[in-house]
Amino acid sequence: MAKTSLSAAVLLFLAGFLSVPFVNADTLLSAPLNVTIRELEVNSAVVTWEILEGDPVIGFAITQQKKDVRMLRFIQEVNTTTRSCALWDLDEDTEYIVHVQSISMGGSSPPSQPVLFRTPKESEKMASKSPDEVTMEEFGKAAQLRAGELIIIVVVLVMWAGVIALFCRQYDIIKDNEPNNNKDKAKNSSECSTPEHPQEGLLRSNV
Repeated sequence: MAKTSLSAAVLLFLAGFLSVPFVNADTLLSAPLNVTIRELEVNSAVVTWEILEGDPVIGFAITQQKKDVRMLRFIQEVNTTTRSCALWDLDEDTEYIVHVQSISMGGSSPPSQPVLFRTPKESEKMASKSPDEVTMEEFGKAAQLRAGELIIIVVVLVMWAGVIALFCRQYDIIKDNEPNNNKDKAKNSSECSTPEHPQEGLLRSNV
């Protein structure tokens, strides 16, 4: 009877041990740390984070949510070691909540601590810029504008040069034809005029 009870206890112990799922320690991930919002703009921002050294991370997943709104935006990327992600198409003067999760071959980590941030207003962002501050984008737009103005000026100058050249050519043609016209006029006037002295001589002879 004692042997039967001992055998049953051993079988129950083995069954309980085998029923525990096997967990690979390499698949356990810690939640990302030091989640921070950087480069905050009116319609965009960049979220950065850190991970524990040794975690087999192959990607990340980010949930972005407007405060007091249930709709979520989910961003996931794998086969990357980056520790930052751009958030785009944000609304100005709006509060957002962001969570970050690490991804490994075995699954995802718990979400990070939530990070709350608010996008600035357009007027506030413009007011925060100093008059001498020029971004690369603004510099590129200014350069394109100058290039366009220069092209327009060159085209106008070329057109004016063509008009002046055409006018000079026409003027030379008119000037060259003017002596011939004067000769023709003089010839026509000499043919049409009648000398006075011969007429007087004829009249006197008749008398």
